[in-house]
Amino acid sequence: MGFDEEELLIQKVCEIYDNISTLKSLKPSKDVNTLFTQLVLTCMPPSPIDVTKLSVTVQEIRSKLICLCGQAEGLLESHFSTLLGSFENPLDHINIFPYYTNYLKLGHLEFTILNKHIANPNPNRIAFIGSGPLPLTSIVLASYLRTTTFHNYDIDPLANALALNLVSADADLSKRMFFHTTDVMNVSSGLNDFDVVFLAALVGMNKEEKSTIIDHLAEYMAPGSILMLRSAHGARGFLYPIIEPSDLSGFEVLSVFHPMDEVINSVIIARKYKNEPVLVNTVINHQGVAPAMVLPTKCSEIQGFNPTDRSSMIEELAIHDQEQLI
Repeated sequence: MGFDEEELLIQKVCEIYDNISTLKSLKPSKDVNTLFTQLVLTCMPPSPIDVTKLSVTVQEIRSKLICLCGQAEGLLESHFSTLLGSFENPLDHINIFPYYTNYLKLGHLEFTILNKHIANPNPNRIAFIGSGPLPLTSIVLASYLRTTTFHNYDIDPLANALALNLVSADADLSKRMFFHTTDVMNVSSGLNDFDVVFLAALVGMNKEEKSTIIDHLAEYMAPGSILMLRSAHGARGFLYPIIEPSDLSGFEVLSVFHPMDEVINSVIIARKYKNEPVLVNTVINHQGVAPAMVLPTKCSEIQGFNPTDRSSMIEELAIHDQEQLI
């Protein structure tokens, strides 16, 4: 990306921010939907831009924009969770959520990554921190991991009430999905019970907050357990906080994946050290700008996933030692 292209991107993002910041409400509406769609489409194309090194003014706009995106996302999920909850069997209608297919693709990606790095392909207990009113990741994964129990943590009691209502009518999921209303920073020894912990993209709205949470997880998660984080890369960093492998003190970073299609979030998988830290193997993209696995655009064709199908497993491009992360 040349200087002019980068400037045009920043200008467009700032213009959209100005329009979003004047909205009276971020609840789903024609204006809200239009502006956030414009923002996502602007930031979606793969870009080498490093949003963490932009001017102070743009950094302030980025921080505010991430917060606005988080608020709008929460309101959107609450709206559709309430709507789904009005049906006798909510999960039979879950595809009315406009981004359901994206969650299927993200679920496919995360399952594939997890399956490559975990000894037990059917973990006993998974925690999802920041599950929200529409816990689609837990629902999608629980539909395939038939023996796994899912513990969903959210600080908002209303979000958990809406989420619980979605699965309460399902005879299977209602027995295997649990909801805890608490700040994860107040959870200590309980984290030791999980084989895998997912950390949602908007738990910790900036790098400092997220680093504090990661340090807490590093202290209390079981040795050898897996941490799955959602981050962002390139211009997508205007939408979500960015976490780098170097931020994961206490964990062995296994791989970093940067999708190139409409799946916005990057995915980092790490393992809590069992003993002393060792050099980390990860993958690096063809540009060498960040440890990454760049997914092919054919990922956009995936409609669902079969956990027993190994043909869709992602091939690693290259292996480099930890020194190359610095």
